[in-house]
Amino acid sequence: MSHPEWLNTACFYEIYPQSFLDSNHDGIGDIKGIIKKLDYIKDLGFNALWINPIYLSPFYDAGYDVTDFKKVAPRYGSNADLYHLFSLAHEKGIKVLLDLVPGHTAMDSKWFKESCKAKKNKYSSRYIWTDKVWNSPKDLPVLRGISERDGAVVTNFFSIQPALNYGFYEVKEAYEDKITDEGPQATIKEMIDIIKFWLSKGCDGFRCDMAGWLVKRDPTQDGTVKVWKQILSEVKKEYPDSAFVSEWNNPEKSLQAGFDMDFLLQDEFNPYNSQLARIEKPFFQFNKEKKDASLFFHHFLEVYDYAKKYDKFVSIISGNHDTKRISAWLNQEELKFYYTFMYTIPNVPFLYYGDEIGMKFIHNLTSVEGGYQRTGSRSPMQWDKSKNAGFSKADKLYIPLDKNYKRICVEEERNDPDSLLLFIKTLLEIKRNHVALDNDAAFDLIDNKTHSPLIYLRKKDEEELLIAINPASEESLVSYPNEMNGNVILSIGNINIDEEKKTIHLSPYSLIILA
Repeated sequence: MSHPEWLNTACFYEIYPQSFLDSNHDGIGDIKGIIKKLDYIKDLGFNALWINPIYLSPFYDAGYDVTDFKKVAPRYGSNADLYHLFSLAHEKGIKVLLDLVPGHTAMDSKWFKESCKAKKNKYSSRYIWTDKVWNSPKDLPVLRGISERDGAVVTNFFSIQPALNYGFYEVKEAYEDKITDEGPQATIKEMIDIIKFWLSKGCDGFRCDMAGWLVKRDPTQDGTVKVWKQILSEVKKEYPDSAFVSEWNNPEKSLQAGFDMDFLLQDEFNPYNSQLARIEKPFFQFNKEKKDASLFFHHFLEVYDYAKKYDKFVSIISGNHDTKRISAWLNQEELKFYYTFMYTIPNVPFLYYGDEIGMKFIHNLTSVEGGYQRTGSRSPMQWDKSKNAGFSKADKLYIPLDKNYKRICVEEERNDPDSLLLFIKTLLEIKRNHVALDNDAAFDLIDNKTHSPLIYLRKKDEEELLIAINPASEESLVSYPNEMNGNVILSIGNINIDEEKKTIHLSPYSLIILA
């Protein structure tokens, strides 16, 4: 399966709905709030959305504990509101992905309540139960003593998230199902039905939560690949233009499984860390440290080649609801360098709400809805200087706002010609107007030593662009191809071009996009 054509130019904006805009003044963001800001999103240049879970939920894990996959949580609005959002977004040329949580449900799900019953029913095998309450797999967490059924149930992330049954790749106990058994197959069919339900209402696809961990005791993830192949092949028959991005961090598996994109989440200890931004001395930070991106590119070139093989993509994120905001490492000027990289390297990019203005991570917040250390990245969007930064007129917000009176806001950034917000808008306009920056355009890393500056070429059809990014304190001399005209598309810092010698002199802390 090749990717949907619209992904070639897709630039995603991630919305954490409860923190984006409150339209009814109850202190919680909602669907009508998103609708009110569709023009803002379009004006910036984004043409696709990823909306975090909006389904009915007890919200012990911010909606990643789903009660009913086909019903919008009343605090966000109604199903009709969401259908209306799909329609209005499409009128504005914006695609919409919802967040699919395929691995587990909430404990108050009808499925789970029925599965807890002693008498066998259609949901008895929807979850992974042991045969006795005191039995449990040695390698999996369980919850016991919560049902009339004699058994313990396997859980996923939090103990209030009972794991759906997709089977075991390595079966060790009599109560464990193979992927092909009736229980796992019923779960797979149910998930296909949920996906098709939303696609039929106007949704354009899904970001799939913890996509690589559906099948249990699956060390090679081959079992999970098999499950996703079954799901996505069935969905794509009816909805070939739908798009799916996986939280997997293994393109070799996820793209083989049928996903169109896989998030590039680096570092085995904290998968959202990146050598380029989220470490003590990031590549894009303006300091005198030696700049070396070799580890990043060693991995990136490997997964990029794999993505090309399958005619699919990797996706780089600015951050998300699970990460510390990128502004914790990079200031507004440094972020311009990072975003130039993010929007000119081949990938389908995702920007987290508020990152376009450099919103801050709020330290020492009490956990809200299972956020814990992640809560500080989920504070309300800062729109203007009015009450509650324009997020809500409520007296009490569901989560605290940044209390710094100097906090940045959209209104302020719109009026500053040197702002990060307007720089990102310019970047997206450049990306939109140059086919060589399409997500599927060819890529050639010029300096494979990958120290500063980063130099690479992008090419599609008859257009070729050179990108050189120098976040270092040393100047640099860069050569460019003879066939290029030397036209500057974008630059920061002091740039001197010698058209006769076909060289570019980059001052410290400078960058250029050249045609």
